[in-house]
Amino acid sequence: MTDPRDPRDPRRRLPAVDAVLAEPDVAALVTAHPRGLVVRAVRDTIEHARANGGAVPSEGWGAAVRARVQRLAAPSLLPVINATGVVLHTNLGRAPLARAARDAMARIAAGYSNLEYDLAQGTRGSRHALCRDLLVELTGAEDAIVVNNAAGALLVALSALARNGEAVVSRGELVEIGGAFRIPDIMARSGATLVEVGTTNRTHLRDYEGAVSDRTKLLLKVHRSNFEITGFTAEVSAQEIAGVAHAHGAASLYDLGSGLLLDLSPWGLAGEPTVAEALASGVDAVVFSGDKLLGGPQAGILLGTRAAIDACRKDPLARAVRSDKFTLAALEATLALYRDPERARVEIPVLRMLTEDVEQIRQRAEALHKGVGKDAEVVEGESEVGGGSFPGAKLKTWLLRLNPQQPAPDTLVARLRANNPPVIARIADDRVVLDPRTIFPDELEAVTRAVRAALDG
Repeated sequence: MTDPRDPRDPRRRLPAVDAVLAEPDVAALVTAHPRGLVVRAVRDTIEHARANGGAVPSEGWGAAVRARVQRLAAPSLLPVINATGVVLHTNLGRAPLARAARDAMARIAAGYSNLEYDLAQGTRGSRHALCRDLLVELTGAEDAIVVNNAAGALLVALSALARNGEAVVSRGELVEIGGAFRIPDIMARSGATLVEVGTTNRTHLRDYEGAVSDRTKLLLKVHRSNFEITGFTAEVSAQEIAGVAHAHGAASLYDLGSGLLLDLSPWGLAGEPTVAEALASGVDAVVFSGDKLLGGPQAGILLGTRAAIDACRKDPLARAVRSDKFTLAALEATLALYRDPERARVEIPVLRMLTEDVEQIRQRAEALHKGVGKDAEVVEGESEVGGGSFPGAKLKTWLLRLNPQQPAPDTLVARLRANNPPVIARIADDRVVLDPRTIFPDELEAVTRAVRAALDG
């Protein structure tokens, strides 16, 4: 490798930043972009050349800097087309919002709002009052509070109801949720002492009864929403856990997870407890997400008795994990749709995708096939709910399978990702497949163009 101190080293002949900035093509960029952005692009381009042994960009400094400016100016958070068939795809932002929710966010973003202002009294109000009445109306809970996500809601509930005491939970329910966050870690941060009962696969009522002491403040039930345990198993119902807790003067908390408000069993999706069923168990509080089966924005929702929710509302952590005005606006608009369940099923994208007639999916697959033409075929397949909901459940669907001799599947999905907008597909049986279940009708044309371009290289 050439010594950078050697006068023959090409890196010593790289131009200075000011010299590149003075080039006509680069100077023109300053009229369309902030000067600081262009300067950074120039420095990055020179550093890239230096890292490559001093090789001058083959396309020239002006073109190289222009390409770098475009990359730096582009937003890092982009809309993508989900062609994977995973409805609640955590990596792709989970639930897409209903139009009513999007409109509500835009309306609130345009100016000021009564986020923490009581219009009737003309005094300071509380954001915790927003969405409360609607949640109570829809679920029958005595009280409700919304925070920024379900992990935050669980943290607040444990802090408010079990701090400086013991919280009893089954070993089979000490789950890990997204991003390597684990229930035991959240409990530890809350100030509660974890008491494990039972075994990984079997926990009995007597295990809870035997673990209760004068230090017990809470019994926790966690719904295993992101995996299944089958075979020689036993678990205690939320109703039984609530009974033990009440008999010993302790609180009970049910971490429900997905937040299902509608019964989806008529569409073949059964086994996921609904919010109504969780509340009917008699626990003091229920925790669930807003951006999973509910179909709204990321949020953590706490429902329960007045005493339990009031304690959560007053806990100092409630402020640390409070929701912003956009979340509350989108959540309220989403919840309002549930006043008419059939309207909710049609207008909330997640519910529509999960309950859509498979024949309509086939029609979209055929439309894609017609647009793509050769090297593709429509085949039967399966979609997934995703988002840690209905684990193991498969939904019948129709896929567009791409069968070109070239390029290889990995190359093809990479080209689709590089499209504008990016199209996220998956590989099954060494073939790239696209699932129309999660492709919106108005995205079909864009997907068709992306696939053609990817196949043509």
